[in-house]
Amino acid sequence: MIDLESWLERFTLALRKTFGERVWFAGLQGSYARGEATDSSDIDLVVILDALTAEDIASYGAMLDSLDRRELVCGFLSGKEELLHWESSELFQFCRDTKPVIGSLDGILATVKPGDIDRAILTGACGAYHACVHNMLYEKDEDILRSLYKTATFTVRATTYRRTGIYCSRLDELLQHVSAADKEIVQSYLAMKVNEPVDFSSASKLLFSWAKAIIVQRS
Repeated sequence: MIDLESWLERFTLALRKTFGERVWFAGLQGSYARGEATDSSDIDLVVILDALTAEDIASYGAMLDSLDRRELVCGFLSGKEELLHWESSELFQFCRDTKPVIGSLDGILATVKPGDIDRAILTGACGAYHACVHNMLYEKDEDILRSLYKTATFTVRATTYRRTGIYCSRLDELLQHVSAADKEIVQSYLAMKVNEPVDFSSASKLLFSWAKAIIVQRS
């Protein structure tokens, strides 16, 4: 596995060289931010510039091309103003799940209201419901189901925070605070994550019922 600290040093040096003081924020998301990375994990980066142009996108891409492990790099690039006016229901977890490297997202997180989090939970459940039903009827694909469970764990994080005031990025920590229904979702995803055999029908029914219950309760 890569030496993340050393790699991030090279990344931030290249970022500063390319954009100078225009870098408003840089951070890390995903499994590396949570301390759950494996050899094949993506390096999920967040970069916010003072303003973003099409030319900046090209410059950032060229900068990334100059770094080792380029094939693992993914993430989010934006201008500050766009982020400040972003759909607020998406900002709660965006900020909570981002580990700062340069700057802070605390000011943006402070603008998120409880209703924004509720909207994020409902949106997540609706998305899971629709995709789960579609997969049960048409694709019948275990990889799609696994991806839906992964996405569902983010909704679980939000529902747990609304219920307890505790936000857990790591799934092992999340399990200590979830409700019984949410615990089944997280445990099922953890089993899928290590490639344990999946009963497609049972796992799909569980996800469908979980999403349906959230939609009915919060609508």
